[in-house]
Amino acid sequence: MSDLLREIPENPLPKSAVAGMMTGDDGVRIRYAHFPCRAENGTVVLLQGRNESIEKYFETVGDLAKRGFAAATLDWRGQGGSDRLLPNAGCGHIETFDDYVADLDRFFTEIVLPDCRPPYTVLAHSTGALIALLASPHLASRVSRMVLLAPLFTFIAPLPLSLVRAFTSTYFACGLGSRPVPGAGRRGAEIPFAANRLTSDSTRYTRNEALLSAHPELAVANLSTAWLRAAFTAAERVREREFMAGIRLPILFLAASADRVVSTPAIERYAKGLRSAHVLTIDGARHELLQEADLYREQVLAAFEAFARPSRGGGIQAPQPTADAG
Repeated sequence: MSDLLREIPENPLPKSAVAGMMTGDDGVRIRYAHFPCRAENGTVVLLQGRNESIEKYFETVGDLAKRGFAAATLDWRGQGGSDRLLPNAGCGHIETFDDYVADLDRFFTEIVLPDCRPPYTVLAHSTGALIALLASPHLASRVSRMVLLAPLFTFIAPLPLSLVRAFTSTYFACGLGSRPVPGAGRRGAEIPFAANRLTSDSTRYTRNEALLSAHPELAVANLSTAWLRAAFTAAERVREREFMAGIRLPILFLAASADRVVSTPAIERYAKGLRSAHVLTIDGARHELLQEADLYREQVLAAFEAFARPSRGGGIQAPQPTADAG
């Protein structure tokens, strides 16, 4: 049922798309899609960041297919084409990231395991990478490895994070968790390309904005204080020593040296604290590594392929920058 997916001329729907809706434990409907291909290398489970949608990764789905990987993905509850959780549909909301983990578990059980070819590799961005880490105890028996792009461990914020954390906790305790975070407007069309913090590629940025302009129902205008509190809690949990010691999956962390959304040093420190992890930092890249300029994006795809392709044994090779890099 590919009619559940949206397209524009600049962002065409992959021909192989199969889409549907699954229902979470609490009745929330979650939109998903998978993209079959010859898939000699198995299936990549793409996990998006906050305020993203399946459509934003059509180009990446095509790039993976060229490399022999099928893809499967879902819209997190409260965003994209999945059910919104507040009467104010433009406000992204969650009270605990455990709900995301439960949805991911159901996605594997109902869609990925029965319908997609193994082996399975997780490729996750930002918030999706944090969710993948939270879910890693459940994923260990299902996926062979994970590639985590600019994972959300620590925000880069204009205020001290301890103050932001205290603010969100106080709002939540007072029953105001559904209120939007003041000043946290949508990363959207009102932000000109020159002022954006996400990518240095104007063509991909303009394409993504055109998609949201044509299909505004996919966008999220803000985030709730409960969402922000839940993100802090999730990041604290995965940083616990006992949790880190229990991670057994091979993981490749890819960070962006010019990231102004999440802390790259925090990613590098975290990766070095795991037994089975590698970390590569893409010099000059911004936060959205799969929406970046070809100069950076090709390094990301090359590193992913070197790590994930079964025939290469999952070896990690540093991507070779072009002569213009740095």
